[in-house]
Amino acid sequence: MMHHFRKCGCVVGAAVALMAVTPCALAEDTLKLAIAERGAWNSAAPELGQRAGLFKKHGIVLELTYPGVDNDIELPVITGEVDVGIGVGVVEVLRAYATKAAPARIIGANMTGSANYWYVLATSSIKTVKDITGRTIAYSKNGASGPYDVFDLMDRYRVRPRPMLTAGPTATFDQVAAGKIDVGWATPPFGIDAIEQSQIRIIARANDIPKIRDKTVHVMIAQADTLQKRRDVLARFVQGYRDTIEWMYSNPAAPAAYADFAGVSGSLARRLRDEFYTKEMLSPDNIRGLDVVAKEAKYAPLSKKQLADLVQIPAPQRVKSSTGFGEWLRVFSPRSP
Repeated sequence: MMHHFRKCGCVVGAAVALMAVTPCALAEDTLKLAIAERGAWNSAAPELGQRAGLFKKHGIVLELTYPGVDNDIELPVITGEVDVGIGVGVVEVLRAYATKAAPARIIGANMTGSANYWYVLATSSIKTVKDITGRTIAYSKNGASGPYDVFDLMDRYRVRPRPMLTAGPTATFDQVAAGKIDVGWATPPFGIDAIEQSQIRIIARANDIPKIRDKTVHVMIAQADTLQKRRDVLARFVQGYRDTIEWMYSNPAAPAAYADFAGVSGSLARRLRDEFYTKEMLSPDNIRGLDVVAKEAKYAPLSKKQLADLVQIPAPQRVKSSTGFGEWLRVFSPRSP
């Protein structure tokens, strides 16, 4: 019995001593992130998770930059200027991988499906999507609401409108308001105020269309060398990201935290979460439809070996004790007789 207690005492002593002389084991690791769009609900997880202390629980501190939607996110990742890029178009990643132009790897999804919607003026004679045959409908050359989405809309509802290229949601709204285009498109939060003021009506949502809903459009990437050298750090980051998404959809404080960050009202924050962005859409583990994306972009579908190389999402982890004692005790405990 005394021998057993002496062994336990050695275990505790070793654990305490080891923690005292190895502070780096419990130190926080810093990751530099480049995020495509500041203030968007679908890209807010790093900011909200950091504010809520969810990344800190995994020993991660984030340095966040927002280059803007019109600037390249992939390049600073490849050059090592940042560790992780968030909101990168999956087509760009597939292109770089297919042409061996850049050693980027997908470490998680950023958004699968689309929150975009099509709308008409409140005074329009178009009442449902079935009424748009022969009418003009806007589409964007770039982004999730591009020509493929319009064609998917047409196929899903068996309608034949006349697609017209527009420069963006603001220009589209102006043309719809001027009567030059019958059906516009938008990405929330754009247009929500016009909906609430009964200026426009939603007639179709992109995520109601399976071909759109089942495609990952934006991803999180890391440079292949960074992934190799800092795999554990990136794994803890992705777990913190998972925890943050869960928090955003379960904690009643989340909409207020987002509203403060994005500079919007609490009601708008709740509407974005509850009406336009589902939790599944933002799950980092929800990678879908890469073969469809490759086909649309006119790339050869990736083999299973290539997919395993390109998509390297870290497996879920459990949160360690805040003191680390439980983990040290597990490692240094003697085996039971």
